[in-house]
Parts: sequence; structure tokens; C-alpha cells
Amino acid sequence: MVKRMIIMLILVGVIFGGIFGFEAFKGVMIKKFMASMGGQPQTVSTAKAEMQDWQPHLEAVGSLRAVKGADLSLETAGIVDVISFNSGDDVAAGAVLLRLRDADDAARLQALEATADLAAITLRRDEQQLQARAISQAVVDADAANLKNARAQVAEQRAIVDKKLLRAPFAGHLGIRSVDLGQYLTAGTSIVTLQALDPIFVDFTLPQQALAQLAVGLPVGIAIDTFPGKRFTGKIAAINPKVDVSSRNVQVRAALANPDHKLLPGMFAKVSIDTGAPERFVTLPQTAVTFSPYGDTAYLVENKGQDDKGQPQLVAHQTFITTGSKRGDQVAVTKGIKEGDTIVVAGQIKLRNGSPLLIDNSVRPTNDANPVPVDQ
Repeated sequence: MVKRMIIMLILVGVIFGGIFGFEAFKGVMIKKFMASMGGQPQTVSTAKAEMQDWQPHLEAVGSLRAVKGADLSLETAGIVDVISFNSGDDVAAGAVLLRLRDADDAARLQALEATADLAAITLRRDEQQLQARAISQAVVDADAANLKNARAQVAEQRAIVDKKLLRAPFAGHLGIRSVDLGQYLTAGTSIVTLQALDPIFVDFTLPQQALAQLAVGLPVGIAIDTFPGKRFTGKIAAINPKVDVSSRNVQVRAALANPDHKLLPGMFAKVSIDTGAPERFVTLPQTAVTFSPYGDTAYLVENKGQDDKGQPQLVAHQTFITTGSKRGDQVAVTKGIKEGDTIVVAGQIKLRNGSPLLIDNSVRPTNDANPVPVDQ
């Protein structure tokens, strides 16, 4: 009986020993495998940190508006009798554009002018009779008052006739006519738009912090998506003397030449204003920087010498950096990286300090200061 118990205990010990031994062996092998995996080179793309001149500038979006612009209409009603312009014409100031039917008003004007002429004749005749003492001074005074009243009525009627005539208030470019001959117009009906297009204004807003960098006469660059790749230039013409209370922005107006009338009021514009002298910064592609609330970091490529095969041993070294302004795909670095350092720009998500590296720069992220969309 004792012998059987001893044999059973030995068998149980052997079984449990085998189980625990296998688990220990498996843990060691997994640890070795993970260690070997951690030492595998990680494929990344790199770029050299470069020193570049950056021109400080302000950017904004705005809208174009004409120096002079109005939707023309008449302040009196009537039927269109004469149209003296075509859509799209360039007209001079004072040019007659449209006339309403005014035959009855013109006839009344002639009647009032005749009455005024008669009053003038009566006054001259009575003045002569007054010299001969044939009439009293009171009669002459009444005649003079009648003449003034008649002439006032003539002026009033002439103003009524003139209100049925539409003239260009300033020189400019006409839009599309919106009325036709014989059409009855009510007072205030829009007839055509008139815009003075050269020069043309662009209005935009900037935060109040930018006021210290603004001045009348400062050059500005304008980009319009209608003309890709073309840059229009102008100068700041005026700065609003107050800041908007709700947005804390200030309105700015720039003027630019528009001799060929390519730019039209209402167009959307991107405005760029160069301020101050150019500054030199170490620049990196934005993809090289890992941004976080705890600090911005980047991976430098360090050479630890050569391996047994004479190949350089490249490893990653994570470092904290201080970034500045951004421009397109680039970011300025003010601290932590110097010119000429090799920086990992793609693949750093799988890196840690000391990770061996394998560099493949066949495909790299874009690094353009002024990127533009590319049609596929």
C-alpha cells in the first residue's frame, strides 16, 4: 500500500513538473521572440532639416466691391418710351440711358413757360406805366410776385419732366438691362446696374491683434480662384477707425488696378499682406512632428557606427521641440532641431527611442510651402 502511494506521488510530481516546465519554457521563448521582434529595423522616410527665409504675413478672406456702384432706377412711375443703351456698354457720366413717356408733362411745362413769359411782359409794361404814374406801386409789386410764382411752377414742372429721364450718375460699366420698351415701371424699379470697375476695392477683416502691423499704403496680394496661379497686387486704402465689438475684428479696404475689368464686384478673394522683414527658420514637413498637449516631438536619426557587415547602424532618437508658425505643408522649428539634422517624416508611429531604422525615401510626404489642389 505504501509503495503504491509513493509511485502515485512520483507520477503526479512528474506530471505537474512537466506542465510547469513547459509553461516556463514557453515564456522564455516568447520573451526571446518579442526581443528579436523589437530589434527588427523599422522602415521610415526621412528628410533633412533646412534653414529657410519666411516672410511674415497676414492672411484674410474678403470680397471685391466697385469704387462706385449702383442699381439705377427712377423715382417716378411711367411707361418706357426710349432706351438709349445696350447691356454691357461703357458709359460716360451724364449719358442718357432711358426716358419715360412724358408728352403730357412736357405740354404742361410749355403752358407754364407761356404763363411765365406773359407774367414777365405784364411786369415790364406795368413798370413803364408806373414811371408815367398811370398805375400804383402795388400793382407792380403784384405783377412781380406773379412772375416769381410762374417761374417757380416752371421749375417744378421741369423737375418732373427731368425725373422721367435716367442719366448715368458716374462713368462705368453697365450690366444687363432688366426692362423693355413699352413696359410700365413703378417708382424704384431696378433698370440696370452701373459699376465703376477701375480701380476696384477688396474689403476684408483682420483680428485686432494685427492692427499694430497695418498701415495705409502697405502692399497686399490678392488671389482669386477664377484665375488660378495669377496674383493681383494692390495697396491698403483705408482702415476702419473702430473695432467690431462682437467679433473684435477690424475692417480693412485695399484698392487695386483693374484696367481689363477681369475683377468684378462680389468676387471672393484671398488676401495676403507681407509685414516686416523676412526671418530665417529651421523648417520641417508637418508630418515629421507629433503634436500633443504634453509637448511636440520629432524623431532624429542617429548613426551608432557600423555593424559586422560594414553597414551604418541607424537608430531613432525622440526629442522635444518648439514649433512656430505654419506655412503650407511646413512648420517652423525654433528649438530642438538644428539645420542639417536628419528627421523621420513618415513611419514614426511605430518607433520608440533606440529603434533601429531602415530608410526608404522612395515615397515621402509633400513639403510644399504653397500647396495647391491637384486634379486627379
